Amino acid sequence: MSNNLNQGIIEEAAAFIRSKGGVQPEVGLILGSGLGVLADLLEDTVSIPYSDIPHFPVSTVEGHEGELLLGKIQDRPVVLMKGRFHMYEGYGPELTAFPVRVMKQLGVKSLLVTNAAGGINTSFEPGDLMLITDHLNMTGRNPLIGPNDPALGVRFPDMSEAYSRRLRKLALETAESQGITLQQGVYAGLLGPTYETPAEIVMLRTLGADAVGMSTVSEVIVARHSGLEVLGISCISNMAAGILDQPLSHDEVMETAEKVREKFLGLVMAVIPSM
Repeated sequence: MSNNLNQGIIEEAAAFIRSKGGVQPEVGLILGSGLGVLADLLEDTVSIPYSDIPHFPVSTVEGHEGELLLGKIQDRPVVLMKGRFHMYEGYGPELTAFPVRVMKQLGVKSLLVTNAAGGINTSFEPGDLMLITDHLNMTGRNPLIGPNDPALGVRFPDMSEAYSRRLRKLALETAESQGITLQQGVYAGLLGPTYETPAEIVMLRTLGADAVGMSTVSEVIVARHSGLEVLGISCISNMAAGILDQPLSHDEVMETAEKVREKFLGLVMAVIPSM
Protein backbone atom coordinates (compact mmCIF):
# COMPACT_ATOMS: atom_id res chain seq x y z
CA MET A 1 0.00 0.00 0.00
CA SER A 2 1.22 3.50 -0.77
CA ASN A 3 2.05 5.79 2.10
CA ASN A 4 -0.51 8.15 0.58
CA LEU A 5 -3.46 6.58 2.37
CA ASN A 6 -6.35 8.47 0.82
CA GLN A 7 -9.77 9.10 2.28
CA GLY A 8 -11.35 6.48 0.02
CA ILE A 9 -9.19 3.64 1.37
CA ILE A 10 -9.84 4.70 4.96
CA GLU A 11 -13.58 4.98 4.36
CA GLU A 12 -13.69 1.56 2.69
CA ALA A 13 -12.26 -0.06 5.83
CA ALA A 14 -14.54 1.98 8.11
CA ALA A 15 -17.63 1.14 6.04
CA PHE A 16 -16.88 -2.58 6.30
CA ILE A 17 -16.57 -2.31 10.08
CA ARG A 18 -19.85 -0.36 10.30
CA SER A 19 -21.56 -3.02 8.22
CA LYS A 20 -20.87 -5.58 10.96
CA GLY A 21 -23.06 -3.65 13.39
CA GLY A 22 -22.21 -2.74 16.94
CA VAL A 23 -21.70 0.59 18.65
CA GLN A 24 -20.48 3.85 17.14
CA PRO A 25 -17.22 4.18 19.08
CA GLU A 26 -16.06 7.33 20.87
CA VAL A 27 -12.84 5.92 22.37
CA GLY A 28 -10.19 3.87 20.58
CA LEU A 29 -7.98 1.35 22.41
CA ILE A 30 -4.76 -0.23 21.17
CA LEU A 31 -3.52 -2.98 23.49
CA GLY A 32 0.12 -4.10 23.73
CA SER A 33 1.76 -7.47 24.39
CA GLY A 34 -0.16 -9.48 26.95
CA LEU A 35 -2.61 -6.64 27.66
CA GLY A 36 -5.46 -7.92 25.49
CA VAL A 37 -7.23 -9.11 28.66
CA LEU A 38 -9.20 -5.86 28.64
CA ALA A 39 -11.13 -7.24 25.67
CA ASP A 40 -12.72 -9.84 27.98
CA LEU A 41 -14.54 -7.06 29.84
CA LEU A 42 -16.27 -5.59 26.79
CA GLU A 43 -20.07 -5.73 26.66
CA ASP A 44 -22.25 -6.00 23.53
CA THR A 45 -19.17 -7.17 21.68
CA VAL A 46 -18.82 -7.48 17.91
CA SER A 47 -15.56 -9.16 16.84
CA ILE A 48 -13.99 -8.71 13.39
CA PRO A 49 -10.74 -10.50 12.38
CA TYR A 50 -8.15 -8.12 10.94
CA SER A 51 -7.87 -10.41 7.93
CA ASP A 52 -11.48 -9.60 6.99
CA ILE A 53 -11.10 -5.80 7.03
CA PRO A 54 -10.15 -4.17 3.68
CA HIS A 55 -6.56 -2.85 3.63
CA PHE A 56 -5.82 -3.98 7.21
CA PRO A 57 -2.50 -5.72 7.81
CA VAL A 58 -2.36 -8.83 10.02
CA SER A 59 -0.51 -9.13 13.34
CA THR A 60 2.12 -11.89 13.42
CA VAL A 61 3.42 -11.57 17.01
CA GLU A 62 2.64 -13.83 19.96
CA GLY A 63 0.44 -11.95 22.42
CA HIS A 64 -1.18 -9.91 19.62
CA GLU A 65 -4.35 -11.73 18.72
CA GLY A 66 -5.43 -9.96 15.56
CA GLU A 67 -9.03 -8.87 15.95
CA LEU A 68 -10.94 -5.62 16.11
CA LEU A 69 -13.68 -5.43 18.72
CA LEU A 70 -16.62 -3.03 18.99
CA GLY A 71 -18.44 -2.83 22.30
CA LYS A 72 -18.94 -0.93 25.53
CA ILE A 73 -16.79 -0.42 28.62
CA GLN A 74 -18.70 1.13 31.53
CA ASP A 75 -21.39 2.14 28.98
CA ARG A 76 -18.80 4.02 26.86
CA PRO A 77 -18.78 2.87 23.22
CA VAL A 78 -15.27 1.79 22.22
CA VAL A 79 -13.33 0.19 19.39
CA LEU A 80 -10.50 -2.02 20.57
CA MET A 81 -7.50 -3.46 18.74
CA LYS A 82 -6.55 -6.77 20.30
CA GLY A 83 -3.03 -6.84 18.94
CA ARG A 84 -1.22 -4.19 16.91
CA PHE A 85 1.17 -4.01 13.95
CA HIS A 86 4.89 -3.30 14.18
CA MET A 87 7.39 -2.01 11.66
CA TYR A 88 9.70 -4.94 12.46
CA GLU A 89 7.05 -7.22 10.94
CA GLY A 90 7.81 -5.52 7.62
CA TYR A 91 5.03 -2.92 7.65
CA GLY A 92 5.69 0.74 6.92
CA PRO A 93 4.88 3.28 9.66
CA GLU A 94 1.85 4.56 7.75
CA LEU A 95 0.41 1.03 7.73
CA THR A 96 1.11 0.30 11.40
CA ALA A 97 -0.91 3.44 12.16
CA PHE A 98 -3.62 2.86 9.53
CA PRO A 99 -6.15 1.58 12.13
CA VAL A 100 -5.94 4.96 13.89
CA ARG A 101 -7.12 6.62 10.66
CA VAL A 102 -10.00 4.15 10.52
CA MET A 103 -10.90 4.80 14.18
CA LYS A 104 -11.09 8.52 13.45
CA GLN A 105 -13.37 7.79 10.49
CA LEU A 106 -15.61 5.71 12.78
CA GLY A 107 -16.08 8.70 15.08
CA VAL A 108 -13.42 8.16 17.75
CA LYS A 109 -12.38 11.33 19.63
CA SER A 110 -9.73 9.98 22.01
CA LEU A 111 -7.22 7.13 21.91
CA LEU A 112 -5.68 4.99 24.63
CA VAL A 113 -2.44 3.29 23.59
CA THR A 114 -0.80 0.70 25.82
CA ASN A 115 2.44 -1.21 25.41
CA ALA A 116 4.85 -3.50 27.19
CA ALA A 117 8.15 -1.66 27.66
CA GLY A 118 11.60 -2.16 29.10
CA GLY A 119 12.42 -0.01 32.10
CA ILE A 120 15.37 2.37 31.60
CA ASN A 121 14.74 4.49 34.69
CA THR A 122 16.44 2.52 37.47
CA SER A 123 13.78 3.58 40.00
CA PHE A 124 11.25 1.50 38.05
CA GLU A 125 10.49 -2.17 38.69
CA PRO A 126 8.92 -4.84 36.47
CA GLY A 127 5.16 -4.67 36.97
CA ASP A 128 5.07 -0.87 37.29
CA LEU A 129 2.65 1.08 35.12
CA MET A 130 4.12 4.21 33.50
CA LEU A 131 2.06 7.13 32.27
CA ILE A 132 3.69 8.26 29.03
CA THR A 133 4.38 11.99 29.25
CA ASP A 134 6.20 12.24 25.90
CA HIS A 135 8.11 10.10 23.44
CA LEU A 136 11.31 9.86 21.44
CA ASN A 137 10.79 8.60 17.90
CA MET A 138 14.01 6.61 17.43
CA THR A 139 12.70 4.49 14.55
CA GLY A 140 14.07 6.80 11.85
CA ARG A 141 10.64 6.69 10.21
CA ASN A 142 7.54 8.84 10.24
CA PRO A 143 4.05 7.82 9.04
CA LEU A 144 3.40 11.30 7.57
CA ILE A 145 6.23 11.20 5.01
CA GLY A 146 4.86 11.64 1.49
CA PRO A 147 2.02 13.76 0.11
CA ASN A 148 -0.26 15.25 2.76
CA ASP A 149 -4.04 15.04 2.41
CA PRO A 150 -5.47 18.19 4.09
CA ALA A 151 -8.67 16.23 4.75
CA LEU A 152 -6.71 14.02 7.16
CA GLY A 153 -4.68 16.72 8.92
CA VAL A 154 -2.26 19.60 8.51
CA ARG A 155 1.11 19.26 6.76
CA PHE A 156 3.12 20.08 9.91
CA PRO A 157 1.21 18.85 12.98
CA ASP A 158 2.16 20.17 16.41
CA MET A 159 3.57 17.51 18.74
CA SER A 160 4.17 19.71 21.80
CA GLU A 161 1.35 17.90 23.59
CA ALA A 162 1.47 14.47 21.99
CA TYR A 163 0.00 12.95 25.16
CA SER A 164 -2.97 14.95 26.44
CA ARG A 165 -2.41 16.89 29.68
CA ARG A 166 -6.11 16.53 30.48
CA LEU A 167 -6.04 12.75 30.12
CA ARG A 168 -2.77 12.44 32.04
CA LYS A 169 -4.28 14.39 34.93
CA LEU A 170 -7.34 12.13 34.80
CA ALA A 171 -5.16 9.00 34.88
CA LEU A 172 -3.11 10.26 37.83
CA GLU A 173 -6.21 11.16 39.83
CA THR A 174 -7.80 7.79 39.03
CA ALA A 175 -4.65 5.89 40.02
CA GLU A 176 -4.42 7.79 43.31
CA SER A 177 -8.05 7.01 44.13
CA GLN A 178 -7.28 3.30 43.57
CA GLY A 179 -4.07 3.30 45.58
CA ILE A 180 -1.99 2.60 42.45
CA THR A 181 1.46 4.14 42.12
CA LEU A 182 1.61 5.36 38.53
CA GLN A 183 5.11 6.12 37.31
CA GLN A 184 5.57 8.86 34.71
CA GLY A 185 8.14 9.13 31.97
CA VAL A 186 9.30 9.39 28.38
CA TYR A 187 8.86 6.40 26.06
CA ALA A 188 11.51 5.71 23.42
CA GLY A 189 10.16 3.91 20.36
CA LEU A 190 12.74 1.85 18.44
CA LEU A 191 12.41 -0.25 15.33
CA GLY A 192 13.26 -3.71 16.76
CA PRO A 193 12.93 -6.66 16.60
CA THR A 194 16.16 -7.09 18.58
CA TYR A 195 16.16 -5.94 22.17
CA GLU A 196 18.56 -3.04 22.74
CA THR A 197 22.20 -3.44 23.68
CA PRO A 198 23.39 -2.16 27.08
CA ALA A 199 25.21 0.68 25.27
CA GLU A 200 22.00 1.68 23.49
CA ILE A 201 20.20 1.79 26.84
CA VAL A 202 22.90 4.10 28.24
CA MET A 203 22.42 6.31 25.17
CA LEU A 204 18.64 6.37 25.59
CA ARG A 205 18.90 7.22 29.29
CA THR A 206 21.25 10.08 28.40
CA LEU A 207 18.68 11.33 25.89
CA GLY A 208 15.98 11.36 28.56
CA ALA A 209 14.10 8.09 28.02
CA ASP A 210 12.53 6.25 30.96
CA ALA A 211 11.21 3.23 29.05
CA VAL A 212 11.76 1.63 25.65
CA GLY A 213 9.66 -0.39 23.25
CA MET A 214 9.00 -1.19 19.59
CA SER A 215 5.59 0.37 18.97
CA THR A 216 3.28 3.31 19.74
CA VAL A 217 5.11 6.31 18.23
CA SER A 218 3.66 5.98 14.70
CA GLU A 219 0.16 5.49 16.10
CA VAL A 220 0.46 8.59 18.29
CA ILE A 221 1.84 10.74 15.45
CA VAL A 222 -1.11 9.79 13.25
CA ALA A 223 -3.57 10.27 16.13
CA ARG A 224 -2.33 13.82 16.70
CA HIS A 225 -2.35 14.49 12.93
CA SER A 226 -5.99 13.35 13.00
CA GLY A 227 -6.88 15.59 15.95
CA LEU A 228 -7.36 12.78 18.51
CA GLU A 229 -6.53 13.21 22.19
CA VAL A 230 -4.05 10.54 23.32
CA LEU A 231 -3.43 8.76 26.62
CA GLY A 232 -0.48 6.36 26.76
CA ILE A 233 0.33 3.75 29.43
CA SER A 234 3.35 1.43 29.45
CA CYS A 235 3.55 -1.78 31.43
CA ILE A 236 7.16 -2.03 32.57
CA SER A 237 7.56 -5.71 31.76
CA ASN A 238 11.31 -6.04 32.38
CA MET A 239 14.34 -3.90 33.09
CA ALA A 240 16.20 -2.94 29.92
CA ALA A 241 19.50 -4.50 28.82
CA GLY A 242 22.48 -4.04 31.12
CA ILE A 243 20.49 -3.02 34.22
CA LEU A 244 20.11 -6.57 35.55
CA ASP A 245 22.53 -9.41 34.89
CA GLN A 246 20.11 -11.52 32.86
CA PRO A 247 19.03 -11.93 29.23
CA LEU A 248 15.76 -10.47 27.94
CA SER A 249 12.92 -12.59 26.54
CA HIS A 250 9.40 -12.17 25.20
CA ASP A 251 8.24 -14.84 27.68
CA GLU A 252 9.22 -12.52 30.54
CA VAL A 253 7.24 -9.70 28.92
CA MET A 254 4.12 -11.88 28.76
CA GLU A 255 4.55 -13.17 32.34
CA THR A 256 4.83 -9.64 33.77
CA ALA A 257 1.80 -8.45 31.81
CA GLU A 258 -0.18 -11.29 33.39
CA LYS A 259 0.99 -10.32 36.90
CA VAL A 260 -0.01 -6.66 36.42
CA ARG A 261 -3.36 -7.61 34.92
CA GLU A 262 -5.65 -6.59 37.82
CA LYS A 263 -3.92 -3.25 38.41
CA PHE A 264 -3.96 -2.45 34.70
CA LEU A 265 -7.62 -3.40 34.26
CA GLY A 266 -8.71 -1.43 37.34
CA LEU A 267 -7.01 1.73 36.14
CA VAL A 268 -8.13 1.56 32.50
CA MET A 269 -11.73 0.58 33.29
CA ALA A 270 -12.01 3.62 35.57
CA VAL A 271 -10.38 6.06 33.13
CA ILE A 272 -12.29 5.17 29.95
CA PRO A 273 -15.69 6.63 30.94
CA SER A 274 -14.13 10.11 31.28
CA MET A 275 -11.92 10.04 28.18
